[in-house]
Amino acid sequence: MRDGPGTILVGVDGSTSSLRAAAYAMGLARRQGSRLVAVYVRTPPSGLLPLADGGGAVATVIETQDEVEQELRALLLDRMGPFSVDARLMIRAGEPFTEISDVAHEVRADAVIVGRSAKIVHRLAGSIASKLVRCGRWPVTVVP
Repeated sequence: MRDGPGTILVGVDGSTSSLRAAAYAMGLARRQGSRLVAVYVRTPPSGLLPLADGGGAVATVIETQDEVEQELRALLLDRMGPFSVDARLMIRAGEPFTEISDVAHEVRADAVIVGRSAKIVHRLAGSIASKLVRCGRWPVTVVP
């Protein structure tokens, strides 16, 4: 019988707060003997971007996402090296709230950890963290 989460899901996007969330999740997974699933959601470029694309903006967005994905893979592997934590990185494409929710359901997450959004627009429209909390399907930890 386990007294902590069996599977911890952490959303990562390369931001400082998401990397703090990943570090917190790694420590929790190590202490609890939990499985760790990190999710990086690649957001497709806006539908209007190709229309205004005169200088390769779409290619730049995709290249940036590729770089973030590679950095996250390297970072997770480097940090997990000394610890015996069952961890994996899942890459999804789409809307972050939907994809994180879908993966949490797929892996039967017992806890979801995300970083706090620093974007001003999220104060009006709601951040991924607040949407996950309102969803009420999993315990959610928001790391500043």
